[in-house]
Amino acid sequence: MPIVNRSAELHDEITAWRRELHRKPEILFDVHETASFVRAKLEAFGCDEVVTGLGRTGVVGIIRGSRGTGPTIGLRADMDALPIEEETGAHYRSTVPGRMHACGHDGHTSMLLGAAKYLTETRNFAGTVAVIFQPAEEGGGGGREMVKDGMMERFGIERVFGMHNLPGLPVGHFAIRPGPIMAATAEFVIEVQGKGGHAAMPHKTVDSIVVAGQMVGALQTIAARSADPLESIVVSVTKIHGGDSHNIIPDRVRMEGTVRTLKKEMNVLAEERLRALCTGIAEAHGASVTVAYQSNYPVTFNHAEETEFAAQVAREVAGDTNVETGIAPLMGGEDFSYMLEARPGAFIFVGNGDGAYLHNPRYDFNDEAIPYGVSYWVRLAETALPG
Repeated sequence: MPIVNRSAELHDEITAWRRELHRKPEILFDVHETASFVRAKLEAFGCDEVVTGLGRTGVVGIIRGSRGTGPTIGLRADMDALPIEEETGAHYRSTVPGRMHACGHDGHTSMLLGAAKYLTETRNFAGTVAVIFQPAEEGGGGGREMVKDGMMERFGIERVFGMHNLPGLPVGHFAIRPGPIMAATAEFVIEVQGKGGHAAMPHKTVDSIVVAGQMVGALQTIAARSADPLESIVVSVTKIHGGDSHNIIPDRVRMEGTVRTLKKEMNVLAEERLRALCTGIAEAHGASVTVAYQSNYPVTFNHAEETEFAAQVAREVAGDTNVETGIAPLMGGEDFSYMLEARPGAFIFVGNGDGAYLHNPRYDFNDEAIPYGVSYWVRLAETALPG
């Protein structure tokens, strides 16, 4: 079954919504204008119930089918943007300095709104669809906060599904896999305390920059020499600050970074080795070090039955040859993981075509993907809740 005709008819309208959201990006939980936009649309569509304030600024719309009672499924989109200066040059580019939709959440929100409009018009299912619009996916844990607010219990959600665009995957294609599809995340802060002094007399100092530099190199051995080569692990130092002058060796250097894993035990290994390496290097140079390590999003783990169901729906929309069911896991994090810990479900990728990758100042959501995303949501709801 190809894309839903109505989703093609709505394409221009949904594109306009997407570009309006793109112009006004909001960060983390501070998505008040976006949430108001979503609420107004859901109310105008005729949702049976629209609830705001879940997970601080999340929105849930409830759509009851016309074919009788049945279970409730959740369909989730994220709403927040990123602190990046946009470089696309698009006529609808961000109007907010230093912020842009560089991950396509404007597209996700718009596609789910399009599906909500269709489902409220037709109601060709038995049971209830909860359309979930979540804040703070980009590091704030908005999915966790909505679950903690009792969203699953309040609406009786039994299964939950998520979708994300993927640059490099052709438009009209989908990709999914059972088990881990995105990584668990952790963040660390390393503070090296040395002894500052004149850069011309390094022998009278404990050079915190030299110590930190050796730590950066040593941390790469966690993946290269401490972890099983068949396991997936990433350790990246992404931020370093030390010193303020060309002729002063600083007392202190601060480094920050991230760890990505697909298994909990690999995250434990990474923390243990990170602490040991930093402590040993500091002691060898007569410096001291403090390490703060914070585990964050869990692994995004697709449940087997729901994954096969989602893949079959995608095949009905895009065709058998356009659905990949064994995509390699991505080492990015995703807080839909919290919803998948709370309920069975699956997370799927929809093709965004060629162009800049996610979290890039030149990234832009491909509006040609809209009919496929909307059709997937519609067919998923109608198939999961047959009359």
